[in-house]
Amino acid sequence: MREPSPNSQADPTATTTLSELRSMEWVEGFGVPVPKRQLVLSPGEAASAARAIGFPVVLKLCGDAIAHKSERDGVRLGLRDAPAVEAAARELLAGSGAGDAEGLVVAEQVAGRRELLAGVVRDPQFGACVSFGLGGIFTEALADVVFAKAPLDRAAARRLIASLRSHRLFTEPFRGEPAANLDALADLLVALGDLAIAHPEVASIDLNPVLLCGAEPIAVDALIEISASPSVPPETAPERSDAALQERFRPLFHPRGIIVAGVSAHPGKFGFVTLHNLLRFGYRGEIFALKRDGAEVLGRQTLTSVDAVPDGAADLVFLCTPQPANEAILRACAAKGVRAAFIASGGYAEAGEEGQQRQRELVTLAEELGMVIVGPNGQGVISTAEAMCAQIVAPYPPAGRIAVASQSGNLVSSFLHYAVASGVGVSKAVSLGNSAQTGLADILEYCSADPETAVVLAYVEGIADGPHFARAVRRLTAKKPLVLVKGGREAAGQRAAQSHTGSLASNDRIFDGFCRQHGVLRAETVEEAFEWAAALATQPLPRGRRTVVLTTAGGWGVLAADACAREGLELIELPADLKAKIDTMVPSRWSRSNPIDLAGGETRDTVPELLEALCAQPEVDAVIHLGIGIQSAQAAAMRGGAFFPEHGLLRIVGYHEKQDRRYAEAGRDASQRHGVPVLVATELAVTDRGNAGPEGLRAVGRFCHPSAQRAVAALSALVRWSEFAARD
Repeated sequence: MREPSPNSQADPTATTTLSELRSMEWVEGFGVPVPKRQLVLSPGEAASAARAIGFPVVLKLCGDAIAHKSERDGVRLGLRDAPAVEAAARELLAGSGAGDAEGLVVAEQVAGRRELLAGVVRDPQFGACVSFGLGGIFTEALADVVFAKAPLDRAAARRLIASLRSHRLFTEPFRGEPAANLDALADLLVALGDLAIAHPEVASIDLNPVLLCGAEPIAVDALIEISASPSVPPETAPERSDAALQERFRPLFHPRGIIVAGVSAHPGKFGFVTLHNLLRFGYRGEIFALKRDGAEVLGRQTLTSVDAVPDGAADLVFLCTPQPANEAILRACAAKGVRAAFIASGGYAEAGEEGQQRQRELVTLAEELGMVIVGPNGQGVISTAEAMCAQIVAPYPPAGRIAVASQSGNLVSSFLHYAVASGVGVSKAVSLGNSAQTGLADILEYCSADPETAVVLAYVEGIADGPHFARAVRRLTAKKPLVLVKGGREAAGQRAAQSHTGSLASNDRIFDGFCRQHGVLRAETVEEAFEWAAALATQPLPRGRRTVVLTTAGGWGVLAADACAREGLELIELPADLKAKIDTMVPSRWSRSNPIDLAGGETRDTVPELLEALCAQPEVDAVIHLGIGIQSAQAAAMRGGAFFPEHGLLRIVGYHEKQDRRYAEAGRDASQRHGVPVLVATELAVTDRGNAGPEGLRAVGRFCHPSAQRAVAALSALVRWSEFAARD
């Protein structure tokens, strides 16, 4: 392939467009199938080339400055003989006018009814990304385009193809057309990724259309842009071993003692709230409260300076002090053996150019002192293993296996509220603030090595170091699931994120493609994200998509079935032996199909026995259980009325509540015994706080989903993670 001419004086932001011929040479050199073609300079040469290639042919103007030939009326199609070619050549050459045409390209005319597009873009965060989607007139109308970070192997390329919403138009036979050769299509995408990696000067590649000629893809047009100053995002963060990561973050999440600097006697101040929460929730280590006047706060005598702290007694400092005081405090803390700092103080990057300079100086200081800093402008850190709530916004969650990391302090609180409400616990949580030194990628890497964490739940608005983030995600999802919510999806959200975090929002489609490529479960809402994380933290992974819905009422089952269809879950045909078993348990009016609608005919033992039977079935990969808590809702009405406890109400209320707790235990036990997820849903989880059904689930460590649809969505997340974890 011919290289573009270097230009040392070029504008570093400028790009050069290669001609179609040169672009074709480049992509063909990496294995992309293209039509036969030849550059010619005269009508006679065009006719000769056409005869050699074979009719019909296409004739096009060619030149590096001719990027959009159709806008120049520079294309002639369907030329079936030499006279037609010569006439078209004379016409095109006469109309070229501007002197930017190098000649004409005679190319084989390829026939195909289905048009695709493929290409490469350079994302500021993630670097080279391969794009794939519908081409032709559907490109803008449907906007069905997906992305994946280069390089790709064939398996990753096939997953990218399958992620297109409209992939069935070409992955299956369609209107007389055969299914595409998916290996050949995947190889085309692999080739584009390889080209982009081998040539960092390539700013973009556009193959549009890629025609399917029967089953075979062929790129009939190509456009490559070359950057005058290729830019490869640097990867500045060092890669650390698991042991090094645990040691680096031990002072933050497992401190032997904590210094709270800037303690206040005012209940509305950060320095008061931080100390209060550490004491209130029973932090197990030593607490050293610093207040300039040494006054008592919350019954504790404060210290007037860091000098009063014994050497080596604390390894974490929580700074609630004004920004100008922080440098001196950090130096004094480092001299006492402190190796981590959480900085709640504002006045840094969020405060304009001067604040940005102060933040850079803060990072330099931390590196000089050998200290890990989180923040500034953050809301705190939690570690349930230490009963540590160094958090300026409540609540404190139960202990569990979910780690929370967020670029928004308020959303840390949101996730923690869901943990408290559901009983599904958290291992640790951290508000990253401005992420001056420690960012989301650092926490993800740490969590990959953290034995206390099974699932990571994150909120992100912007990515400052794309390569580091990509490395951290790959490292984490090689072991554990990551559930993520991203703000800044829309333009207004992107502007808000920039003002909030000071980082650029990446193209959302590229980010979405990255998530899909690396197994990240991207949720739309905070509620959805927590529910997925809760399911991943408490349920076994499904073996496949084969699902059974067990319901005590028909409507719930219908909605669950619809949701399963939307999520691509398979509602299996019930095996004959299972139907026969159910016949012995309930009246004949049950649905006799999946969803299993018991139609109110269940007895005391029906639900536990059915849950056991369903989980024991080899054909069943997952169960959705609907209807828990109904009898307890009636029991609540009885318990709160004037007739209670007489008239037999005491006995029946106790019975109903006991049964719902039993159903919760039975689902948990069957699930654990057979390794089959059992997801339970009822609106009573949010409408009837204290109902024995949801409370029974809470007691056994399982999440109660507020609707059938939400349970199905969580199951879909479990399935997707299971499939990703089992990938080749």
